[in-house]
Amino acid sequence: MRRVAKISAACLATAALALSATACGSTSNEKDSGSGSSDSGKNGVKIGLAFDVGGRGDHSFNDSAARGADKAKSEFGGSLKELTAKTTDTEADREQRLSDLASAGYNPIIGVGYAYSNSMTKVAAKFPKTTFGIVDSVVNTKNTDSIVFTEEQGSYLAGVAAALKTKSNHVGYIGGVDVPLIKKFEAGFVQGVQDTNKKIKIDTQYLSHGSDTSGFSSPDKGKEAAQGMLDKGADVIYSAAGSSGNGSIEAVSGKKGAWGIGVDSDQYNIPGLAKYKKSILTSVVKNVDVGVYELIKSVKDGKPLTGTHSYSLAEKGVSLSTSGGFIDDIKAKLDAAQQGIIDGKIKVKTTP
Repeated sequence: MRRVAKISAACLATAALALSATACGSTSNEKDSGSGSSDSGKNGVKIGLAFDVGGRGDHSFNDSAARGADKAKSEFGGSLKELTAKTTDTEADREQRLSDLASAGYNPIIGVGYAYSNSMTKVAAKFPKTTFGIVDSVVNTKNTDSIVFTEEQGSYLAGVAAALKTKSNHVGYIGGVDVPLIKKFEAGFVQGVQDTNKKIKIDTQYLSHGSDTSGFSSPDKGKEAAQGMLDKGADVIYSAAGSSGNGSIEAVSGKKGAWGIGVDSDQYNIPGLAKYKKSILTSVVKNVDVGVYELIKSVKDGKPLTGTHSYSLAEKGVSLSTSGGFIDDIKAKLDAAQQGIIDGKIKVKTTP
C-alpha cells in the first residue's frame, strides 16, 4: 500500500547515525531476541532493527524505536534481530549490514537514522520483495517506508516552555552533531523562545561536526557543554543529542533552580535518569515507536506501508510531555501555541 504525506524539504536531510557490517570482525553490537524464523504468517514477524549509535539503552531516540519493535514482537510473535551502529562505520558496512539482514529473511528491516539513506536505496532495490523502513530520512524506492517527523514543531513548544520558566532570561540549546535534522530542533526551539520573549539570551552549541558523530554518544561532552552554559547564567537547557543529552541533564541537576529539557523519549520516566527527574522540566517526545510499530504491523497484515509519512504535531507524532507536573502552570499558553501551529497561524522554521 502506497502511503504519501506532505513533508518539508528539510525532512530530506536528517541526522542519526551509521551501522556496521555483520561479517566477522564487525564493529557493531548484535542482539537476537525471540525464536520465530520465517515470514509474517503464523510464525510471526521476523524483524531486523538496525539502531543508531548508542543503541538500545540510550534513554532517547533508539529506545523509542525499540519500544515499537518490542510491542510488535509481543503482539505478533516471531523474532527480532538488533544491530547497533558504531561511529567508525563506513558506507560499505551499512550496505553489507542491510544486505545480510535481507538475505537472512528479515522482513521488515528498519534503519534507525539518516545514515542508512544511501545504503538502503541500493539494498532495497536488490530485495524488492522485502519491506524496508527508515527513520528520519526519505528513501524513494517502492518497497521502503520513510518515517519522518516535524521535530521543529515540538521544539517550538519546548522553546515556549523554556522562555516561560527561565528566571535568568538565559537559556541554552545543545545539539549532538551540526547536521540539518538537529538544526531543525534548534530552529524550532529558538523561534519558540523568541516569539515568547525576545529579551532572552540563547546559547547554542554542537558537540561534534561533519562526519564526526560522537556528539550523539558522549554523555561527558553533553555534561561539559551544559556546565559551561550553566556557569554563564543559563537556567534552562534543551539537548537534542542522543545519549549525550544524559550528561546535560546530569549537569543541570547539580544547579538549584535549573531545568533540563529532554528529547525523543519522555525522559522523566526513564529509569536510568530517575535520580535527575526532578530537574527535567519536560521532554520533546518523538514517537518513533509509533512509526516503527505501524510498519511492522502492516507487514504482518500483508499490506506493507511504503512511501513517505511525516508524523506531525497535529497527528501526535511529536508532543511535549507533562510528567512531573512542572509545566502545568503554563499549560494554557502551551496549548495556545500548539493550536496555533496546528491551525497554521504559527509557521515554524526548519533552519536556524
